[in-house]
Amino acid sequence: MRSVRARAAIGATLVVAVALVAAGLAVLLVLRDNLIGQADLQAEVAAREVAGQLALDTRFEDLDLDDAEDHPVQVTDEEGRVVFVSQGLQAVSGTRSPGVSPVPSASVGATASPDGDDDDDGDDGRRPARGEVSSDDPDLSDGTATVDGKHADYRFAAVEATTSAGITLTVHAGAPLAPEQEAVDTVRGAMLTGLPVLLAVVAGVTWLVTRRALRPVEGIRREMAAITASEDLARRVPEPDSRDEIAALARTTNETLTVLEASVERQRRFVADASHELRSPIASLRTQLEVAEAHPELLDLPGAVADTVRLQVLAADLLLLARLDAGERPGTARLEVGALVREEVSQRAADRIPVTVEVTEGAAYEVNGSRGQVARVVGNLLDNAQRHAEGLVAVSVAADGRGVRVEVRDDGAGVPEDERERIFERFVRLDDARSRDDGGAGLGLAIARDVAARHGGTLTVHRAPEGGAAFRLWLPRAA
Repeated sequence: MRSVRARAAIGATLVVAVALVAAGLAVLLVLRDNLIGQADLQAEVAAREVAGQLALDTRFEDLDLDDAEDHPVQVTDEEGRVVFVSQGLQAVSGTRSPGVSPVPSASVGATASPDGDDDDDGDDGRRPARGEVSSDDPDLSDGTATVDGKHADYRFAAVEATTSAGITLTVHAGAPLAPEQEAVDTVRGAMLTGLPVLLAVVAGVTWLVTRRALRPVEGIRREMAAITASEDLARRVPEPDSRDEIAALARTTNETLTVLEASVERQRRFVADASHELRSPIASLRTQLEVAEAHPELLDLPGAVADTVRLQVLAADLLLLARLDAGERPGTARLEVGALVREEVSQRAADRIPVTVEVTEGAAYEVNGSRGQVARVVGNLLDNAQRHAEGLVAVSVAADGRGVRVEVRDDGAGVPEDERERIFERFVRLDDARSRDDGGAGLGLAIARDVAARHGGTLTVHRAPEGGAAFRLWLPRAA
């Protein structure tokens, strides 16, 4: 099942169904308990009413049993023998004795006088002692009874009564369960009838609500499919006016498309610029080789070597940029920046302007990273300073907060303030008149900033005290 709407509708329907079934069962149980409790109360009231009459020594034939049809009564003596049943009771179960035919009992003879009146006991005017009804909770039980040919279920309550003669009788009175069963059946039928209808309503509403909620997602999907088919990264998906997760998804998708468009554009520009930069040394080298083939005496060997070196350097820069763009992570080796700077400067004895190194003796400036890449940054900054300096190139290493600052200064013309970010773009050279033989390809500063960022640092340019440019490389100290 691949449809989100279908899964949501089925899931919601199942949850509601389980909840309704559980609630319905609970309602039925509570209703049944309440109705049985009412039947128990009715049976107890009927039993205590009959027991009260017996405690007053009322004869069996004089008992007031107006509702004997709804409340069948059975009376047993201390030996469990049936001594009285209500009129019309033909069969009974669930009481102390299943009998419905009264048997003579000698102990029952000491009840009230035949005329039901109380006689004086002697001449002192005292009334004879009266019986009592047990105050204990009655015994309750389920059973059946047949009254006038009608068989039904009953709840029976057993109450003991003691006559004035000390005879203990047990009165079993029943209350019909037919109303309880009818009420439970009615409620159960209503639930069984309404449950499918309610579940259908829940499924339909969930389907419609989910469809409405997912409509923007379908719009996003269609637009993304169109973008994929047309390869037009300038297009954007529609953003809903709501502030829910779908709107956040649309905004994130558009942000991703923006970044992807910029990345593709940067890649295209990089390929175009790289092709343009490679074309010049390759063409120059080819021309020199063709001339040398036709006129060996005219071979400009130093020029061919210079073009080859330039081509090699450019290829190395392009390869490093490709690795950085691919997300190559820097190393985690511990580097001593002061020693690295001294080593890099010591290898530049042939530079046009000697480099002045300013590093505090004995101080340790350690960072984590790739030694080759950090050395490449320092070398690129020194190359840039040598290209623009008039007579001074200086490099200093110092602590700066939680990091190490490497600053390369020159006394050249400096960098205009409005161009201080642009110079870090790839293939950018501010002096368009400078020949490609004297200037670089415009990749050195771009590589330096990218390496600094991947090491958790920064690379910025400022105005040097000498009037030229001051490039500041900041790297975090080693942990």
